[in-house]
Amino acid sequence: MAETDIYRASTFAPVNIAVIKYWGKRDTKLNLPTNSSLSVTLSQDDLRTHTTASCSASFISETLTLNDAPQDISGARTQACLRELRSLRQKIETADPSAPKLSTMNLKIVSQNNFPTAAGLASSAAGFAALVRSIANLYSLPSTPTELSRIARQGSGSACRSLFGGYVGWNQGTQADGRDSVAYSVAEQSHWPEMRALILVASAEKKDQTVATSTLFQHRVAHVVPGRMEAMEKAIRERDFPGFADLTMRDSNNFHATCLDTSPPILYLNDTSRAAIRVCNAINTARGKLVCAYTFDAGPNAVVYYLAEHTDAVAGTFKGILGSALEGWEGAKGRDVNAGSVPEGLENVGEVLRKGVGRVILTGVGDGPREVEEHLC
Repeated sequence: MAETDIYRASTFAPVNIAVIKYWGKRDTKLNLPTNSSLSVTLSQDDLRTHTTASCSASFISETLTLNDAPQDISGARTQACLRELRSLRQKIETADPSAPKLSTMNLKIVSQNNFPTAAGLASSAAGFAALVRSIANLYSLPSTPTELSRIARQGSGSACRSLFGGYVGWNQGTQADGRDSVAYSVAEQSHWPEMRALILVASAEKKDQTVATSTLFQHRVAHVVPGRMEAMEKAIRERDFPGFADLTMRDSNNFHATCLDTSPPILYLNDTSRAAIRVCNAINTARGKLVCAYTFDAGPNAVVYYLAEHTDAVAGTFKGILGSALEGWEGAKGRDVNAGSVPEGLENVGEVLRKGVGRVILTGVGDGPREVEEHLC
């Protein structure tokens, strides 16, 4: 092994958007959640983090770069992930003395997002999933996605779900050390590939990270989420979209009610968000059944789930309201969307959406992290 040898591995990792929300932590250091959650992994063709992890005896320091900007690699969450990954690599090197001593070398980590960072689009989830998966590949670790999800969770809670494709659960766990707080596959992408997602990017500003205590919080944790997790897994297994949609919207509403019930209240939704809700309700009313479902994470961006067969009814209606000028409509899934008519009574709502939405992303359910040969450094 030459001192100048550089070892590299690169990964794409996806964004995931929860339909049963994770909110609150029972252990902030380990990112252990107070409740289980469930998400849909979105297509990396549209939303992804691309990360290259390199190591070499010639590197004089460790560095982390995101979107061409240097980042602090000394943070506790990042170091927790690196420490665990190095420990697993050390076991390989101890068992095989001929293996390169990669665990002793400094790392150079370079990442790029193809979507606005910190805009409510789960950038940290994709980012830490890509970081952990790329280093695991660099170190030739035999770890399963579930094992790696425990490590990624320490960087960003929802990152554990981005280690899988399709429909993914995150078990809150009960052990103090977090060993059982891991992600698991509910169903592969291929089980229900017709799922689509329309994302209305209402703001590219950073999220408000305020956390406060809500009187509704314990009720949600103890009585609301457990039943919804079971019901949502059943809806996904049976490909029951009306059941999926009803649970998705109810959980989003409950999550934001909990935010509003804090003191002072946390106001993530804005006029644009509420306009998107009204459009979804109008679409479902016109169809006489649930054909779309809105959900909002900790931000104003609406994610609207629907099935491919209802593209014209859902994406077409939004395209008719918003027009085709916004970025995203000409993407792989947006190109064939036909603009529909504006439902009666939504003229004023349309004006709010046109003013408040800066970008539209059409995507769908996708696969888990991909190892790629395209290196960033």
